Amino acid sequence: MTTEQMQELFETSDRLVGEVSIDFHRYLYNEIDWRDRLICIMGARGTGKTTLMRQHIREAFGVGSDKAIYISLDDLWFSQYGVKDAVGYLNDHGYTHVFIDEVHHFGKDWQRLVKNLYDQFPSMNFVYSGSSMLKLESGKADLSRRQAVYRLRGLSFREYLSFEKIMDHRVVGFDELLSDHRRIASAIVGQTKIIPHFERYQRIGFYPFYAESHAQYRDRLLATVRKVLEVDYPSIEDVSQETIRTTKKMLKVLASSTPQTPNMSELYRQIGTERNQGLKMLTALDRAGLLALVPRKGAKLGNLSRPEKIYCDNTNLMYALVPQVDAGTRRETYFFNQVRKDHEICFSETGDFEVDGSHVFEVGGKGKGFGQIKDMPNSYVVNDDTEVGVGNKIPLWLFGFLY
Repeated sequence: MTTEQMQELFETSDRLVGEVSIDFHRYLYNEIDWRDRLICIMGARGTGKTTLMRQHIREAFGVGSDKAIYISLDDLWFSQYGVKDAVGYLNDHGYTHVFIDEVHHFGKDWQRLVKNLYDQFPSMNFVYSGSSMLKLESGKADLSRRQAVYRLRGLSFREYLSFEKIMDHRVVGFDELLSDHRRIASAIVGQTKIIPHFERYQRIGFYPFYAESHAQYRDRLLATVRKVLEVDYPSIEDVSQETIRTTKKMLKVLASSTPQTPNMSELYRQIGTERNQGLKMLTALDRAGLLALVPRKGAKLGNLSRPEKIYCDNTNLMYALVPQVDAGTRRETYFFNQVRKDHEICFSETGDFEVDGSHVFEVGGKGKGFGQIKDMPNSYVVNDDTEVGVGNKIPLWLFGFLY
């Protein structure tokens, strides 16, 4: 490999690193221990993994660094030259950090590629990511002893407010939220009218790319969904076009459903599939970041285990998939999405959710009361369309400040 052959990679890296904004950082940026030799950054398509890597290069090494480089394996350069040859050149010329994006474009042997780079260049550090959550999930176990894995979720409501330059606020701890929510919420609503921002966030604020395409956001989000189903899913499962069409239908049916324990037999009948295939589809959609499956307490979801509740992963997906969003489903989807990052959340026999095995939550509109959970210890009502709560009644929007 010659310097002339590598020049295009250097120029592309310098341009992309130089163009990235460092005005806003995702929550994960400071959680990553960048000293690890092998780091995997996972996350659904569109959550900002690429930006995260480029920001770190710019801030830790600088534009035009001779120690770190950003490469993307979907670059046409790699149709002519090999990844290992390029890394070998970088190693010989004193580079210490290689950030590899779109790693799944290497093909079915991407795990072997990462393993070989790690083993054959022991003086180098590697950070890799890719848009195909399904492929990265399927290969995670093969590299588990070598790598540190981080998962990047979409923007929390707190992050959205910062991203929009509406307000900056620290992360609120879960226990602090429960015990001191009235003071916290009062301080926040004293700075801005929170409900209009909350309503907008639920429609367009979860994926950072909304800022690039406000008018076309729904179309771009639907294109992302199609890519997951038509490209990512077939890459890990031997599925037919008919199965892909059935999976799309399942996603739409679930996006428009009301929040109740699903009748699985009826669901399979509606989409025209049988139990085992249906459960495999659900698991794949969950791993891809399109659905969120709620387990029963103590249960571990697998390919052939039945979830107690099923939601779209986030409310933005709901609004993109169906013309009329059910208010109850939207509320529960938002709550589950924002709480699940750092907490064990499962189906509750009495309320809507149980969190960390000790707290029960009933999620509803402004007038929702304690009727269903009045005799439960550590029980809370989560109210939509409410700025500030009182006692064990907490506003729904505030759970978006947990990360």
